[in-house]
Amino acid sequence: MHLATNRFKADKPCPARPGYFPAPQFSGSFALLLPQLQRALAEAGYKQPTPIQEKAIPSLLEGRDFFGCAQTGTGKTAAFTLPILQLLQQRKRPAFSTAPRVLVLAPTRELAAQISTSVSSYGRHLNLRQAVIFGGVSQAGQVAALKRGVDLLVATPGRLLDLIQQGFISLRAIEIFVLDEADRMLDMGFLPDIRKIIAKLPVSRQSLFFSATLEEPVLELARALVRDAVSVKIAPQSPVLERIGQKVLFVDKNNKDALLSNLLSKQSGSRILVFTQMKHMANRVVKKLAASGIEAVAIHGNKSQSARTEALAHFKSGRVKIMVATDIAARGIDVDGISQVINYDLPIEAETYVHRVGRTARAGADGDAVSFCSAEDRFYLSRIERFIRKPLAMDLTHPFHSTLAAGEKNNGSRKGN
Repeated sequence: MHLATNRFKADKPCPARPGYFPAPQFSGSFALLLPQLQRALAEAGYKQPTPIQEKAIPSLLEGRDFFGCAQTGTGKTAAFTLPILQLLQQRKRPAFSTAPRVLVLAPTRELAAQISTSVSSYGRHLNLRQAVIFGGVSQAGQVAALKRGVDLLVATPGRLLDLIQQGFISLRAIEIFVLDEADRMLDMGFLPDIRKIIAKLPVSRQSLFFSATLEEPVLELARALVRDAVSVKIAPQSPVLERIGQKVLFVDKNNKDALLSNLLSKQSGSRILVFTQMKHMANRVVKKLAASGIEAVAIHGNKSQSARTEALAHFKSGRVKIMVATDIAARGIDVDGISQVINYDLPIEAETYVHRVGRTARAGADGDAVSFCSAEDRFYLSRIERFIRKPLAMDLTHPFHSTLAAGEKNNGSRKGN
């Protein structure tokens, strides 16, 4: 995760054809994208656009406002990120301006970091700057990035307003505003902050609004934000997971490492894939396991290609039985014989859970998926259970069981029903 500015420099063009970027041939809405973006998509393992990407990209490239009702995991981040990057690349930055031209507002630091990671991936061949800001960490690196100038800013409401009040951010140059996960914004009580932020935006702008639900408070906010918007509703189908044994283990955050070591010590000889949300956490988990005498390798976006290739080779060959990965790094992993997937961190997007656990039980084999859930993760667990349309079995007998996390999960489930 980058708290400072990320600079995306375009690759050197082919000497024989100046300005030409070799790119694969995509169909549908991906064919409308710049070659640099198509190339990044191919490198990230994309084959074809999802339904929301197919409908959103052409409209956003035309400058239309957009209202998307989409459950998590539909590809909505790419649906707005790709056309925004293209518009930024094609438009010239106003002279002497360092203010952000795009603002993406997210409810949590985890989602903000994930969006920023996606921007880094898709914009890797473009000459653009981005920064991500959120609370809970020092603002020094974030302020330094803003002073250098950014094209695209990903932010959570609280830290954004704080830095605006300190004079470090101006929204006067915003051309495109994205409000992501509006329903969760409202659930978390951010409506007053959102209204303050909207009041500081230029009247003339392109606005994008995304929500997984259509309750009246969400619709009311949407009506105040978007004008003559293209409206798209996408409802993905829940995949079949019958061959995978799934369970959730409630655990306090500070006991996750001990619980993981306890589980892995009983699985000698098994090939196991462990998922974390963040790249630095993947490294940390590997170090903690090593301290417990358990060998593991990490694979994530900050690793060099050679290091990632080597780690994957060790895992595939069985030399190392445990691999710790982030979702984006694991996109192209295709390894048979994974007996268990462990969600050290629950994924932000519910469909990502299905992709993760689907790494096991391949080629007709059975497999297991274990998910750690702390009290802070109950929102993500509730989303997953709604998406797969059944509750996960609960293991209440493991030695690090948290009654606090389990109690809050149950209360949250009843409230959601």
